[in-house]
Amino acid sequence: MTPSAVPAPLRVGNASGFYGDRFSAVREMLSDGPLDVLTGDYLAELTMLILGRDRLRDPAAGYARTFPRQLAECLHLVAERGVRVVTNAGGLNPAGLAEELRRLVRREGLDLPVAYVSGDDLLAHPEAAGRESWGEGVLTVNAYLGGHGITACLRSGAQLVVTGRVTDAALVSGAAAAHFGWDPGDHDRLAGAVVAGHLLECGAQVTGGNYSDFTAHDVRRPGFPLAELSADGGAVLTKHPGTGGAVTTGTVTAQLLYETGPARYLGPDVVARLDTVRIEQVGPDRVRVHGVRGEAPPPTLKAGLSRLGGHRGEVVFVLTGLDIPAKAALVRAQLTEALAERPPARADWELVRTDHPDAATEETASALLRLVVRDADPEAVGRRIGAAAVELGLAGYPGFHLTAPPGKPSPYGVFTATTVPQTAVRHTAQPRGRHHARHPAAPAHRRTPADPARRGTPPAAPGGTRTARPARVRRRGAQRRQGRGRQPRRVGARARRVALARSPPHHRTPAHPPPRDRAPPRDPARPAAPARRQLRRRGPARRGRRRPPPLRPAGQGAGGVAAGPPRRRTGRAARPCAADTARHRSRAPAAVFPRPHTARPR
Repeated sequence: MTPSAVPAPLRVGNASGFYGDRFSAVREMLSDGPLDVLTGDYLAELTMLILGRDRLRDPAAGYARTFPRQLAECLHLVAERGVRVVTNAGGLNPAGLAEELRRLVRREGLDLPVAYVSGDDLLAHPEAAGRESWGEGVLTVNAYLGGHGITACLRSGAQLVVTGRVTDAALVSGAAAAHFGWDPGDHDRLAGAVVAGHLLECGAQVTGGNYSDFTAHDVRRPGFPLAELSADGGAVLTKHPGTGGAVTTGTVTAQLLYETGPARYLGPDVVARLDTVRIEQVGPDRVRVHGVRGEAPPPTLKAGLSRLGGHRGEVVFVLTGLDIPAKAALVRAQLTEALAERPPARADWELVRTDHPDAATEETASALLRLVVRDADPEAVGRRIGAAAVELGLAGYPGFHLTAPPGKPSPYGVFTATTVPQTAVRHTAQPRGRHHARHPAAPAHRRTPADPARRGTPPAAPGGTRTARPARVRRRGAQRRQGRGRQPRRVGARARRVALARSPPHHRTPAHPPPRDRAPPRDPARPAAPARRQLRRRGPARRGRRRPPPLRPAGQGAGGVAAGPPRRRTGRAARPCAADTARHRSRAPAAVFPRPHTARPR
């Protein structure tokens, strides 16, 4: 392909990471710089429960109501600049949101085709999972669709595309496939777009927000991110000039680790191999992400179920002064006895030791005892709990008081996940209000390469550098990123400096290890011992029993000769780590992937 025939990069921005994110972000992304596509992610697991309750009250509801208001104030900018908008704000009612957007477009006298994607709502179709029903109290059941419906809508000429539940990354991969003309079998390119979408999905998290190294940058008001996607699936992560925050290998790596499990990142369109991702800083606030390999998707889709779990009440006692554990035991025994006739279905006590010894103020001398009760009956966790707590005012521990009067109980939800066959889901595009044939489901049987984690050796990354799993590091030497309420909880970590991480196994060591920054360098003439020999030499210590040294007269070393200078000890703080990407390997792209632990059907 000649240079003139290479398609220009696709500039995809993100203006929302959750329902309730910065309201002005849509206007900022459209006005602060050029864009081709603007995406918005509004759906967390909790959001589906909120929208489900909205739909119970009003069948015409069920979508993110802030999105039409955000778009209304800059709809003319969308038309003037030709930006395509793709969002999952449709929630449980994408058709309803699409119709509201059409009314908005007509009111402004514009010509912006609107399309939507449906098929994810399985509440009325338990047979999709081989069940007779979803169970009692289920409010929402939604499959996580891929990007093929988005691609079909954009190829039909739609400028505003609304979806229900799709994977967060599908907003970007679907737009990229439509722009570059990718086929479903272009796994490497789709995988690159999925990784770019994963990096964009949480908005300002990749530009310095929610970042453990937040003191290194001005993150008072971080800008929202954008990605310049190439036809080969690579991308450059950046942000509009003049906006706050920063885009560095650190912020990008932290977001890459966000809510990921094994190296095989499952999706409905492709499996992205996170152990092939290459990250390098190519300029101020510009990070290149490339080299991603993809595999055929699995034959199943993840589906999320949200149900009402019952009602929840909470009381917080303040314990001041001495004998904090005894005071906590007293109030717990008193409340347990008071509620013995009709105890709540579940009661969780937590003592939070916010008190300090020799405190100068009452506040710093106080601990908190939190009681959280749950039950299907709101009365059991409402008035009865509050009355029992208040009645202890003059009959409880010395200095009895609460943080606030007991309030009314509130309903709480429960999220669970399952899988459904792709063939059982009608992934349907509705371009310009017309029905479009659904994308063919994935074959039931696919042959994919074996997982390198199970083979024991990861695949060699481009450039002769092997990948390495993130190492356990000291508290002050790691950058961390935790998920936002998904189950099970996942926490990603990467080394901030090579000296603060343990050495990887010999077969995971890079071809050119980064320099050590704590201990003086070894003599170049003395190569490091192979990993197996090091483990044999340190065997007793690794088992937790240290072999005592032989007794010798003072001043003597082994063999009775005069002792030389003490041998420098090498430990975790002196060994190289192949996971560093920011400082010690800035000249070469780094490969980073999360440590496999739990399968994640996403």
